[in-house]
Amino acid sequence: MRSRFDNQLSLLNTELIEMGSLCETAIADAVKALVQGDLELARKTIDADKRVDQKERDIEALCLKLLLQQQPVARDLRLISAALKMITDMERIGDQAADISEIVLVTDLSIPHDFEHIKDMADATIKMVTESIDAFVERDLVLAKEVIDYDDVVDNLFDEIKLAVIDAIAATRTQNQEAEDKEKLATGAIDILMIAKYFERIGDHATNIAEWVEFSITGTHDSLTNS
Repeated sequence: MRSRFDNQLSLLNTELIEMGSLCETAIADAVKALVQGDLELARKTIDADKRVDQKERDIEALCLKLLLQQQPVARDLRLISAALKMITDMERIGDQAADISEIVLVTDLSIPHDFEHIKDMADATIKMVTESIDAFVERDLVLAKEVIDYDDVVDNLFDEIKLAVIDAIAATRTQNQEAEDKEKLATGAIDILMIAKYFERIGDHATNIAEWVEFSITGTHDSLTNS
């Protein structure tokens, strides 16, 4: 019986890795579509969100099967409960990659040099998602804590982009341009800020995943301690 349960836990790990990989690809494709103005890739990224949603449903069904058909001990129960929480955050990461792609589809955006940190934010969030899933599979508490701490990098990049957006909007007031051009520049800057905000949220979701990894290992979580 335990051998069968362990096999199903191994399948759970595999499914989580696959869902994490889908999220990583979605983030990478979203920023590539943004930087290259690739509308076809943007549409592909939006469509790929359906696969993330389906994977969430598959993992949820597996977790419920483990809970209902087996008798997990406390450690296993924490692991399954953490997985159920993690897939919610991963599903939202997929949503936000799709949201970025939707902006690409409806807005004629170019990424000025001042906003190059958008790419850095994408790389940082992919790193966080990858390492948070690795921490779960490998039961690596140190790596989970490193992911949580790394969120400061994403937050700092967001602050830099926010300042660049403020400067860009302020500059339109002094530039000798047509009102239509000024509006386009200001609107583009705001869209970039929205995209940066989506990346910041992805970093927050990756942090949530790492915190649930910590719970699966230690049995402690801030949301439970403060309740």
